[in-house]
Amino acid sequence: MTSARIGASDRLFLIGTAAAVSVVPLLIVVITVIVVIAAWPAVQTHGLTLLTGVEWDVPRQQFGALPAIVGTLTSSAMALALAAPVGVCVAVFVNELAPRTIGTAVGALVDLLAAIPSVVYGLWGIFVLLPWLRETVMPLLRDTLGLGRFALFSGPAYGPSLLASGLVLAIMILPYIAAVAREVLAAVPRAQREAALALGATRWEMVRDAVLPTARAGLIGGVMLGLGRALGETMAVTMVIGNRNALPDSLFAPAYSMAALLANEFNEATGDAHVSALMAVAGVLLFVALLVNALARVLVGSVRTRHARVPG
Repeated sequence: MTSARIGASDRLFLIGTAAAVSVVPLLIVVITVIVVIAAWPAVQTHGLTLLTGVEWDVPRQQFGALPAIVGTLTSSAMALALAAPVGVCVAVFVNELAPRTIGTAVGALVDLLAAIPSVVYGLWGIFVLLPWLRETVMPLLRDTLGLGRFALFSGPAYGPSLLASGLVLAIMILPYIAAVAREVLAAVPRAQREAALALGATRWEMVRDAVLPTARAGLIGGVMLGLGRALGETMAVTMVIGNRNALPDSLFAPAYSMAALLANEFNEATGDAHVSALMAVAGVLLFVALLVNALARVLVGSVRTRHARVPG
């Protein structure tokens, strides 16, 4: 093959791969533009009321998404508080403490959680989690432990609630946090571990003082990727959160999320004002998810870049 043909093949390959890569940002731009255009009439009509209003009454043309926004942020924050420590601990165990065979098996089992469809999580939540919460956990927290005097744990034990959605989301985002945390810990140079051990540190002290501080930014990025996953989850949350369009007054109360609001109402939306209001909610969800994921990628990438050329 002549050098001219080789050069032409390289140029053709470069053009093809560049075109394929350009599809991704183009899709993001197109989706964003479509959502903004569709949401603009509602933004012009209702303004900040879309974000601050608490009434969602379609016949009266009142569209306040604050309960859905609060439900989304609260359930996602609860899921993050539960899943982040477990995910990081799993990553530390697999990468730093467990024998290779056991670590590989544990990592594979955790990764399998990501392969379970969200509707299966939702069905498990309906038939297993909700009865357990309603009959055991909620009465235990509220009455037996006396936490009912606090607003967070007050009210009747319905089952479908913020607590249920937070627990389901925690299980769903756990494999993502653990996978990113394992990758970030693996990027820390082995020389740092060996230096800490050579100075007399125990294995725990080596992890605590040499590995975790170096990987901190990447671990935070992995946790934020989990947050981005939780913010956008639809089916499982819709099945267990209760779908009550009101500001929740406790973790036991049914609530709403932005994704659940869109899933429940979009197919039945006929009026232009209703569709535009739903697209405005979708725009808020899209903006928050893109922002969280972009920041997470930057944090994870900073660890990779910092240690990419460090031997060990």
